[in-house]
Amino acid sequence: MRDATFGQYYPSKSFVHRLDPRTKILFLIVYIVAIFLAKDFYALGACALVFVFIAAFSGVPLKSLLRSVKGILLLLLFMTVLNLFFYSEGKPLYDARWDFLEITDKAVYHTVFLAVRLFLLVLGSSILTLTTTPVSLADGIESLLTPLKLIRFPVHELALIMSIALRFIPILMDETARIMNAQKARGADFESGGIIKRIKAIVPILIPLLISAFRRADELGDAMDARCYSGSKVRTKYKKLTFGWRDIIAWVIGLILLAGVILLKIFRLPIFYFF
Repeated sequence: MRDATFGQYYPSKSFVHRLDPRTKILFLIVYIVAIFLAKDFYALGACALVFVFIAAFSGVPLKSLLRSVKGILLLLLFMTVLNLFFYSEGKPLYDARWDFLEITDKAVYHTVFLAVRLFLLVLGSSILTLTTTPVSLADGIESLLTPLKLIRFPVHELALIMSIALRFIPILMDETARIMNAQKARGADFESGGIIKRIKAIVPILIPLLISAFRRADELGDAMDARCYSGSKVRTKYKKLTFGWRDIIAWVIGLILLAGVILLKIFRLPIFYFF
């Protein structure tokens, strides 16, 4: 549980940390769009190169970035099995006794391609949360959604909810680890037995975790009421968001990446014969 990086912040004064949160949010959107527009490894290679460039200037240790991938290993294994054995196009790599065990060259290509795409998506998203505090992230979202106030959309409340949710993720993880250690001290076993037994063993964890979450939410609500919190009614900002020269560089890199991926999609370059 402690290896999860989503919602956690890595303090530093790097180039990426000093970017405006609005720039980082928009850059992540452009980065995700570029990854989904990529149709070959040339385009994915460009996205990977940009990620390596950003990671180098973020000051975040590589170990912290790779921890975010642990949460998708099961999904990656499931996706690999589906693509290898159920993608029928292409030439078989070997003679299988049964058709459902047949693996083709295109199946291998698409499996590797989707795995790399998923890795880049998760790593790119983790950079945002690792280099941006929940408060700054909420301020950036609120600023970007400001035009929706014209139609009376509760922008400030939405940003506040997202900020609280991000802030509570590491807190609930620590709470889960504490409850598990307490249950293990009482003789609970979470690591042996079949899947049914393990699911039943989770119940003594979920109940106190839910009670703790509701208690923390109630305490947070009382604290906000005690400080006369009134939502977005004529509220001022202690720190005002401003764009700088670092943001201009980030915009240029994002636009170059998006334009490059689009060009590679139009003028496709062959790597293997089945492209």
